[in-house]
Amino acid sequence: MATEVWTIKSLISWTENYLKQKGFADSARLDTQILLAHVLKCKKIDLYVRSEEIPTEAERAAFKSLLKQRVDGTPVEYILGFGEFHLLTFEVSPAVLIPREDTSILVAEAVRILKERNGGKVVDIGTGSGCIAISLAKESKVAEITAIDISEDALAVARRNAAKHEFSERIRFLQGDMFEALPPDEKFDLIVSNPPYIAHDEFPGLDVGVRDHEPRLALDGGEDGLKFYRRLANDTPLYLKPGGWLLMEIGFTQDEAVRGLLESVGGYELESTIHDKARHPRVVRAKWKG
Repeated sequence: MATEVWTIKSLISWTENYLKQKGFADSARLDTQILLAHVLKCKKIDLYVRSEEIPTEAERAAFKSLLKQRVDGTPVEYILGFGEFHLLTFEVSPAVLIPREDTSILVAEAVRILKERNGGKVVDIGTGSGCIAISLAKESKVAEITAIDISEDALAVARRNAAKHEFSERIRFLQGDMFEALPPDEKFDLIVSNPPYIAHDEFPGLDVGVRDHEPRLALDGGEDGLKFYRRLANDTPLYLKPGGWLLMEIGFTQDEAVRGLLESVGGYELESTIHDKARHPRVVRAKWKG
C-alpha cells in the first residue's frame, strides 16, 4: 500500500477541513495559511506557488504542534507571538490583548484630530501591547505621546514594541491605574482608550480564545461592563485642555449607556458615534468644553 504524499496543497486541504470539524469554520482557511507559512518561513501567497512541494518530516511535525495549540483554543497570534495592526507587526503575549481591526477606527479618528490640531499631547489609557500609541507615533511625527497601563507585564510588551519600531524616544510609558499614573496638573489635547468593557454575565458566551487565553484584566469591565467608562467620564475633565478630545472604543451594545455617562457629567460636547464595518457603534467621541 502506497504511503500518502503530503504536499503543501494536500496539507492545506486536510487541515482546513479538520479545523472546520473542530469548530473553527470562520477562520479555518486563514489559520491554516498563517501557521503553515510560519513553519515554512514564507509568505501566505507562496504556499500556492509552492503547492506541489513536499514539506520535510520536521516541518510537518512543527506544523502539527502548532495546529494542536490552535485546536485547544489558543489564538493564532499567541501561538506565533505576534499580530498585525495598522500595517505594523506587534509582539503579543497572554499579558496583552490581541490587536483587532476595529481599534484602527479609533486610531484613524485620533490621527484626524491630531492633524487638525497640528499635533498635541496624547495619552493612551490602558495601552496593552502599545498598538494605539505606537500607531499614533507613526502617523503623527509631532505628537507628544504618553502610554499608561496598570500591568507591568503589559508595559514590558509595549516597550519592546516601541523599541522594535524605533519609537521609544517618542513615547513615555507609565505604570499605574489609569489617570493615577499622571501628575495631577498635566493636561492633554487628546485622551484615547480601549478600556475593558466585558460585563460579568457576558464571559461565559465569549469565544474560547478570548475567554480562556486573553488577559482577564484587560477584558473585565465590571458587573455591567461600564466600570472604566464611568472613571473616564468623571476623571477626563481633570486632564483635558479646553477643546480637547476624548475617544473611547466601546462594545457594540454600549453606545447609549456610555453617551449617557458623559451627558450626566456635563461639560462634554458629544459628537456622533463612529460605526465599524458591520455598522455597529464603535468609537464614542466627546470634546471637553471646559
